[in-house]
Amino acid sequence: MTLTRRLEPELLDELPAHDPRARRARRDLARINSLFGLSRVMARLLEQHAQSKFPRTWLELGAGDGTFTLSVARRLAPRWPNVHVMLLDQQNIVSDETRRGFVALGWTVETITEDVFAFLSRAHTTPIDVITANLFIHHFPDERLAWLLERAAHLSNLFVACEPQRSRFAVRLTRLSWTIGCGEVFVHDAIVSLRAGFTGKELSGLWPRQDAWRLEENEHGLVTHCFAAVRS
Repeated sequence: MTLTRRLEPELLDELPAHDPRARRARRDLARINSLFGLSRVMARLLEQHAQSKFPRTWLELGAGDGTFTLSVARRLAPRWPNVHVMLLDQQNIVSDETRRGFVALGWTVETITEDVFAFLSRAHTTPIDVITANLFIHHFPDERLAWLLERAAHLSNLFVACEPQRSRFAVRLTRLSWTIGCGEVFVHDAIVSLRAGFTGKELSGLWPRQDAWRLEENEHGLVTHCFAAVRS
């Protein structure tokens, strides 16, 4: 039986950015991202769907400290030169070291400290080539998520998301993440995220104007759900 999608507060969203528990949770998240190869998955999806159309602008929603986006960028930079990447998050926690990492790739980086809905609601005259989200859009109920996806479709030519895979098995597996050293904040939030995640073609069903887009949605590995929309 499929789990019913359920949204609950995540502890990391309530903690100050520099709280030691928040710092540990972000380190745990980076370690799990690496363990499951999420930067490789995201890079592969971006390359596959961008094909030969090298993007010039890339917006990451809910970018956090920017380290995940940088890890993806390092995989893409040999074939994607001179990209301007925008890191959007409610907190400005991108370090100078991370900024230098983008510069070393020959890219430019911009941090935007703003609510995602406020940012997307503002008029944009210049399209954004690529919009991505990693473990972010599951935070929103379907009504708000449909609006977010409609704005992404309006602004971009390619949208890619890697989100939690909602399943009983994924929840059971994540309960054991303390055994590899993950802290209580991460364990709590990971379980909450999986309950709020996606399965089947749920994101495809929320994407607008489907006739103008080519959609791909599937599970990847044990706990990840991937979605890509490329303008036809």
